[in-house]
Amino acid sequence: MASDVRVGEGPFGPEVRPEGGAPEQTVLYLHGDPRLAGTPQDALPIARALSRHTGHTVVCARYRPRFPQALEDVYAAWEHCHGRGPVAVAGKRLGGALAAGLLLRLRDAGAALPSCAVLTSPVLDFTLDAPSLLLNAAADRTVDAEVLPVRAAAYAGATLRTHPLLSPLHGNLHGLPPLQLHAAGTDVLLDDTLSFATRAAHSGVAVDVRIHEDSSVQGMRQVEAMAEFLRVWCHGELTTARHS
Repeated sequence: MASDVRVGEGPFGPEVRPEGGAPEQTVLYLHGDPRLAGTPQDALPIARALSRHTGHTVVCARYRPRFPQALEDVYAAWEHCHGRGPVAVAGKRLGGALAAGLLLRLRDAGAALPSCAVLTSPVLDFTLDAPSLLLNAAADRTVDAEVLPVRAAAYAGATLRTHPLLSPLHGNLHGLPPLQLHAAGTDVLLDDTLSFATRAAHSGVAVDVRIHEDSSVQGMRQVEAMAEFLRVWCHGELTTARHS
């Protein structure tokens, strides 16, 4: 574990590096707040924690607030990171959708894939017809379920809502790298996580699912779990993925 980290500005957004070394492994982290917006700076607290726990460089990528431009920006950041060595991908909310979309784009192009990916409370289906959107609307204090469709429409624009690069839940999930998914049991987007994890597992993907009691518990526990997952798969160690 790194004792301290430093933050600098890279060509695609802030970069967090452990002090006293040049890590070979990079984590491309894609921010995303409950409003389907946010900035790379919003991701710095979790980026610092991940860098300290793993010893990896964490790049908090900038991206534009519309699809498909956002995915183009993420792809450019991926190419930059991949040019420096092995890369893992992680993303939260909209960033989780972009991380999964990036995996599908790279897989379809026959390109090298990230060593693994971590998706946290991801938005994986822009049709927004999951039952948890209604069932958890009162319990989830992190997302305004009434505003979500408006912001989702602004982001998707004219793109078909079931396009797999926009809504990865509708894509072919074969051939993806190991995945870890986090969500709270009270999350309005819980069903996106559960459905994606189930489909990925049925497609032969190594899947580790962590469903936390609520968002506060998720916030306390997920960084350590993410770091453990990244350490294992980024170093090529073979373990049995846990399904929970």
